[in-house]
Amino acid sequence: MHSLIKLSAVTLLGAALCGCSALDRIENIGEAPKLAPVGNPADSQIVAAIPATPPISHEGNSLWQPGAKTFFQDPRASHVGDVITVNVSVADAAKLQNSTTRSRTNSDNANMTNLFGLENALPKGLDPTSLVKMGSDMSNVGSGSVNRQESINMTLAALVAQILPNGNLVISGHQQVRVNNELRDMRVSGIVRREDITQSNTVDLDQIAEARISYGGQGTVSDMQQPRYGSQLFDIIMPW
Repeated sequence: MHSLIKLSAVTLLGAALCGCSALDRIENIGEAPKLAPVGNPADSQIVAAIPATPPISHEGNSLWQPGAKTFFQDPRASHVGDVITVNVSVADAAKLQNSTTRSRTNSDNANMTNLFGLENALPKGLDPTSLVKMGSDMSNVGSGSVNRQESINMTLAALVAQILPNGNLVISGHQQVRVNNELRDMRVSGIVRREDITQSNTVDLDQIAEARISYGGQGTVSDMQQPRYGSQLFDIIMPW
């Protein structure tokens, strides 16, 4: 009975500790993981942002137009609503393996064969040459490994959604492809420097700050790959 009470207490404590996390997971049953919103890390800096220099006015017959980098037309995206092509190429591989072994042996001995004659005051039957003898052994062996590999290759057109004060462009793109009853949904967003945009008006993923890439789908195939709602709920609320 006492063991059953202890087991119940441990179960309730574990359920209380993971209660908040479990509630969040229950609310997201059937939903894809949410991406964090694209933000500007410079907003959290203590140093105030330097205001953008206002464009210099020119006469109407000037060959130099405000915002132009050359005398010729620049085909790269530079205004809100312009289209830019994003090349997404991800080939990540991570392999980690750890092994830990610990061992320790302790041994303590104490005697009192001669201590100002006090050894004679010990109770009869007590050996002063072996008063304390203790020992302990401990060993711990642990191992773990991670082997993960991901590959994504796609090209997606995005729009310039915002221009930051320093001239960087906030881009956002969304594309959907439906084949039969299967829908493929692709999203990309982030912050791009004008200098990183090529003359063919493209930019690579590794040149996008605060990048958010989403590639998923909906339909019969995707639905069969997901556990049923009851299975997901049971997996969340079970504490062991």
